Amino acid sequence: MSLSQAPANFDAENADNFEDIEKQFAVKVVQHMETYWNILERVPGSKLRLTKFDDDIYAHFKNEFPDFDPAATINEDEMKSKEGKEKWRKFIGEYEKGEKKVEDYNFGTMLRASPKTEYGEKETIFAVRMQFYAIEIARNRAGLNDWIYEQAHQQEK
Repeated sequence: MSLSQAPANFDAENADNFEDIEKQFAVKVVQHMETYWNILERVPGSKLRLTKFDDDIYAHFKNEFPDFDPAATINEDEMKSKEGKEKWRKFIGEYEKGEKKVEDYNFGTMLRASPKTEYGEKETIFAVRMQFYAIEIARNRAGLNDWIYEQAHQQEK
């Protein structure tokens, strides 16, 4: 069986959860979160590129989500509403294949609800990688993550 395609008779709604797989997934999510935070402590977000398609992702995100305020706290209920999911699904689908394919575009990850806070149990949202990229690229372009670098380097003085 290929890892990229489920069997034809696979029923995701009634599938068993395998604890070891869930643990491995959780480890990957935490590693991604820690890696991103460590990078932000070493490089101002405004100087950071997350993918080779940052410019395209940013322009596409601004076009599809014109009212998104990168400084605002994300409303998770709105983001995960039926309308929100459909809008995100359309956005994310653009990065599934073709010349703008983003590896691991649909992997789960953690996203800070607000650019003003660190990762924490109440401050994070489970999201897919393309949501993370779109929102964090917008935050970085607005300089909203630079405080992390500044805070890390203030402590060195």
